[in-house]
Amino acid sequence: MSPFNRFEDYGPPVRVEGGLRARSTRGAIGQSWWSRRFVEVLESFALGSRLTRGRAYARRGQVLRLDVSPGEVTAEVQGSRPRPYPVRIGLAAYPEKVWRRIEAELAGQAFFSARLLAGDLPAELEELFAEAGAPLFPAEIGELDQRCGCPDFAVPCKHLAATFYLLAEAFDADPFHLLHWRGRSRIELLDRLRTLRAADTGSLGGAGGPGGVGGAGAGAEAVPGAEPEPTGMPVVGAARALAGLPPVEADAEPDRFWLSPVALPDRPPTLATGPELLLRQLGSPGAAIGGPGLAERLRRAYREFGRGEAASPREFGRGEAAGER
Repeated sequence: MSPFNRFEDYGPPVRVEGGLRARSTRGAIGQSWWSRRFVEVLESFALGSRLTRGRAYARRGQVLRLDVSPGEVTAEVQGSRPRPYPVRIGLAAYPEKVWRRIEAELAGQAFFSARLLAGDLPAELEELFAEAGAPLFPAEIGELDQRCGCPDFAVPCKHLAATFYLLAEAFDADPFHLLHWRGRSRIELLDRLRTLRAADTGSLGGAGGPGGVGGAGAGAEAVPGAEPEPTGMPVVGAARALAGLPPVEADAEPDRFWLSPVALPDRPPTLATGPELLLRQLGSPGAAIGGPGLAERLRRAYREFGRGEAASPREFGRGEAAGER
């Protein structure tokens, strides 16, 4: 008998206490766009039942340890043998010159800097990385170096799959794990962005500052309205929008800076739709699931929910019976 056939005789996994149990108890795993995107990429590789079995392992708490570092994720997963299996998932970390280019792009746009410094990954980040030639997510299964110490010859095995799902939830808890896997830790990235943004702000500083208005050096006098002298530094970030604007007048009212020139409504506008809009768009369901009778029952239920006065079960039952007749 082949050793691969004997592997099936090991039986259920050894139960463990204190394992890393997936927060999702049913359905899909992943809440944020980046974790869902990661799971979508994995499932697009058509790995079949192995991912399903791995999801069950993740929910049972069979993963004992999970660590993310540049270029690799390591874990220990308890299987049917007494000792847990070591797991490694490698993904290429981008070199320093690539990260410098990406950081310059991020710092040059206040939108990205603000969101990242607030601990969030905007969805547009994936496109920015792709345009920089450094995709966030693997495009092919071959980009992932998957290794497990179990005797199963399938790749990924259920132990690797369990690690993938818990990794997706780790991305939910801290999105910077994804960037760390690609080579930049949270501290390194945010420190770099603060430095670049401070340098960018300094290049727009006032009189006497290096790279200030008029490009004057220390001790020089800035002339209001004068064209800035070339400094040899590229115009990036907010400077692109501020270049050529007139200087702030000395008697400007700073307390009115953030006031809208047009009065804003008390509440944002909302689109008023009837409770039957969805039913009108979808039409009647097929006869196998209730046909027009089901649509009518749903229509009455939506009306009740819309009024905030849901009918009692007895009343709703009488309505169903009437609709069926």
